[in-house]
Amino acid sequence: MSLLERFLKYVKIDTASDEEAGRIPSCEGERDLAQLLKKELDEIGASETEVTDDCFVFATIPASEGCENARTVGLLAHLDTAPDCPGKNVKPCVHEAYDGGIITLDNGLKIDPAKYPELLRYRGDDIVTSDGTTLLGADDKSGIAIIMSAAEKLLKNPQIPHGKIRIGFTPDEEVSVGGASIFDVDRFGADYAITVDGDGIGELNFETFNACSVTVKIEGNNIHPAEAKGKMIHACTLAMEFDRLLPEDQRPEFTEGREGFYHLCEMKGDVENAVLEYILRDFDKDGLQTKIDSVKKAADSLNEKYGQTRVRLEYLHEYSNPGELIREVPELMNVCMEAFELCGIQPTVVPIRGGTDGSTLSEKGLACPNLFLGGHNYHSCREYVSVQAMEKSEEILLKIIELLSKDRCEV
Repeated sequence: MSLLERFLKYVKIDTASDEEAGRIPSCEGERDLAQLLKKELDEIGASETEVTDDCFVFATIPASEGCENARTVGLLAHLDTAPDCPGKNVKPCVHEAYDGGIITLDNGLKIDPAKYPELLRYRGDDIVTSDGTTLLGADDKSGIAIIMSAAEKLLKNPQIPHGKIRIGFTPDEEVSVGGASIFDVDRFGADYAITVDGDGIGELNFETFNACSVTVKIEGNNIHPAEAKGKMIHACTLAMEFDRLLPEDQRPEFTEGREGFYHLCEMKGDVENAVLEYILRDFDKDGLQTKIDSVKKAADSLNEKYGQTRVRLEYLHEYSNPGELIREVPELMNVCMEAFELCGIQPTVVPIRGGTDGSTLSEKGLACPNLFLGGHNYHSCREYVSVQAMEKSEEILLKIIELLSKDRCEV
């Protein structure tokens, strides 16, 4: 089965995660995909295959002959797709030999390179989209397909030198506290790991944001509007006042590169109560703490102004920048860079303005650089991925595996 055939099969399974589910996995479709992947891993000859109660898929590819003492490398991708856009009844469409023009999806939605100029990087490639009514699911079913295709090549070609390979497909990467939070790094048993969950062709990621979320709960005072003067305290008005106390120039729409942000994801309420949901992001730990402190200062200011505790805060740590750990393993960084160059691509090392499972796993001591998928516009109906870019990602992944075993194989 080709990489593309695998990918087209996987995206048709609805695995949209659910932030409100309160369980792992958060949707039953993840179990369906997990069982399919276990079956395929068994068929290609992987060992120690399993689907855990929490819907992790694990498998092993034994070391090639003479490489038993080489490092154990983990290959990681996530089962779920983002809940931001419909993920049910995905109908993938392959646009062969993209000519550089506007791609018009079946429902009339357009992917115009004038608005999405990165599309022109894939001129001549075969581009996969949805029909426009759903997301595609390249994030991260492209990663799953790349790893599965690479695993099959390793098992069918024992002459490729490699140490033991551990495969891990994780549930619920797209929600605040997902599968990586309960991932048992020691049981997984990898020395290093690669997450295949990146963006455009050529990108290599050693860093992500540090991240936390903040729930702001505001209590108002509801009085009939006919006699409200001097008595009513409108919770929604306080909510808007609170938001204005945060730095306006540090919102996502005004930031880029290594700049962090405060993002108001949701606001709901009435006169009596209001709730604001924020995510805070910064590449620097001290920078994230500064944002946390600013949120607290805004709450304290309103509580002092209104004479009682009307604003309460609840914080949730989400993930940390893995760059701190990865920099302690220069060998891993150098191997990744060398693999790109040997495969004919100059790596573009950029920090991810988001996070991966590797962010959480690096906190647990497992260094996890991140490899590109060759896709863009994730979490939207305009999502697309290049087939040739996925194939190049697989080529680089195999080269990384080979290089990491190079000096420890007796062949």
